[in-house]
Amino acid sequence: MSSEKKLGFSVYPEKSDIKEVIDYIRLAAKYGYRRMFTCFLSVELSKEELKEKYQPIIEEAKELGIETYVDVYPSFFEKMGLAPDDLSFFAELKVAGIRLDRSFSGSEESLLTYNPYQIKVEINMSNDTSYVQNIIDYEPNRTLLVGCHNFYPQEFSGLDEAFFIEATKKYKELGLHTAAFVTSQTGKTGPWNISEGQPTLERDRYLPIDLQARAMWACSAVDDIIIGNAFASEEELKSLAEIRPECINLTIQLEVISNVEPAICLDELHFRRGDITNYMIRSTATRSKYKGQTIEPNHTNEVIKPGDVLIANKNYGIYAGELQIALKERKNEGNWNVIGSIPEAEIFMLDYITPWKKFIFRKEGLS
Repeated sequence: MSSEKKLGFSVYPEKSDIKEVIDYIRLAAKYGYRRMFTCFLSVELSKEELKEKYQPIIEEAKELGIETYVDVYPSFFEKMGLAPDDLSFFAELKVAGIRLDRSFSGSEESLLTYNPYQIKVEINMSNDTSYVQNIIDYEPNRTLLVGCHNFYPQEFSGLDEAFFIEATKKYKELGLHTAAFVTSQTGKTGPWNISEGQPTLERDRYLPIDLQARAMWACSAVDDIIIGNAFASEEELKSLAEIRPECINLTIQLEVISNVEPAICLDELHFRRGDITNYMIRSTATRSKYKGQTIEPNHTNEVIKPGDVLIANKNYGIYAGELQIALKERKNEGNWNVIGSIPEAEIFMLDYITPWKKFIFRKEGLS
């Protein structure tokens, strides 16, 4: 996992067995997760009770190299008897950051980023307003200012993809670290009584969790991805840990192939040529690398369909060894071996492969 892009998970100790929470933290740490989210918005505890319940969990995470961010309202400070610029209670809890689900005026957020405890101030990215620019106008300490999208427990209430991309872009252009949520298909626990999944994007609500994350990293500049609900299965945790977030990760349903074709497809970092066509995504660097190999005609289907993954065989002369992903149906004159296809559920990801974009393949069934 890239050090710049981290994986995270969420816990809700007020609704879970503490031993189960601790075990989950240790399991996530095993797979390289580096941040934990929890929510104080729904907690009805005194300052002392909250500290007693949460501090052992936060300390356990910290010992395993996991940073904790807690979700709060500005009114939480008053509720706990804290001044709006006083983060001493959070320092006692040993949290890495506080997430402001609702905003102050901008000046307060800026002042909070100068706290002596170096606690990060994470602001809500899921609003199409000048909120973040307002904070920037008050000259915050940008090293401690970060952003995180909301999650949406109610079905049909999640963000639209285009809105999500633009909102994330706004924060990245200001040089701020960003985060967003995906949802476990096994997790049932969140901060509220209703939880129909807890993704940031509505389109992710019922997708496999690894596809959610692969698509989110592919379509946007978001940094960290956090599982919004608890508890994700070990299989789900593992599937996210195996993603390469710096490039687009595509699944391929492989046909029976031979010779050097598996290496061309699976062992290479591919990129789309800059002189694009609407008919296919071309990865041409493999032509030179595998020039000395003989690629026999195999699975030369008469019709090439959208999502088919192709390698030019020896019949195509200088083009032999080129890999393509078909975007439109076309006739095959026998020059192209159809080595597999992109699953129907992932076809939408081909839109993210813009000029020079890097992508890799993984075999279907790889978790």
